[in-house]
Amino acid sequence: MSLVDRGRRAEPDVDDICRCLVFLSKNLSRYYMSSDVEPLPPHLKDKLITLLCAQGLLTDSNIGWVLHPSVKKLDLRDCDVSDNALQLVSRCRQLKKINLNASKGEERTAITSKGITAVAQSCPYLHEVTLKKCRNLSDVGVLALSLNCPLLQIVNLSGCVMVSDASLRALGENCPLLHSVDLSATKVTDGGIITLVTSRCSQNLKEIHIDRCTYVTDDAVEAILTCCPNIDILLFHGCPQTTDRSAIAIEQLLRSKKLSQVTWTV
Repeated sequence: MSLVDRGRRAEPDVDDICRCLVFLSKNLSRYYMSSDVEPLPPHLKDKLITLLCAQGLLTDSNIGWVLHPSVKKLDLRDCDVSDNALQLVSRCRQLKKINLNASKGEERTAITSKGITAVAQSCPYLHEVTLKKCRNLSDVGVLALSLNCPLLQIVNLSGCVMVSDASLRALGENCPLLHSVDLSATKVTDGGIITLVTSRCSQNLKEIHIDRCTYVTDDAVEAILTCCPNIDILLFHGCPQTTDRSAIAIEQLLRSKKLSQVTWTV
């Protein structure tokens, strides 16, 4: 009996199906072709996607076999994919969450603004986009996300070295629900941060990472503390232009409220 037949039984043996999916995920490239996988129903494809992502086995060549229009989340952080894969991901119009973080200690170079733009233009329900160390992502990609995905709540741009203040202006103008943003090790400056924290999302912002941002000064830190009443996590360690002024502002804030996490160096 084939996997497809098992998936279509009125009362399938769940354990058997799970075992088949695990076997399939481990041997996808050796024993199966797209014709074996594409007919699977969406609920089985979702399980297979989870297994393949956990093993880092989704690639440009096979991701199209398992995707379907109702996919809502993709964790591709351990998978070797490029803009070509994102062109296929753009068919998943119900997508709410995508993780493209680079693996630990590495950088992701095959993901660019072209691929992110394709996803953004087709996936308006995106809530969370994590792009840590996608070093070839530019402001163009972030602009596409902000213009097409107004429901964005969590954006991680840590280590995206081409990202600048233009991205912050776009997010501030178009994403009022934004509550968590990681801008660590980017080129953002005080101007971009002040624009973001004085925009429509200021009341929702709870978590901001600007650690290792070499252009950030005390002005940005004070703007965050002044304009974001619900800030709960603020990281700005490794910012060489901040001084004791930021530390004093933090200490004053701590007298009236608690922060879950705050780090800085002066």
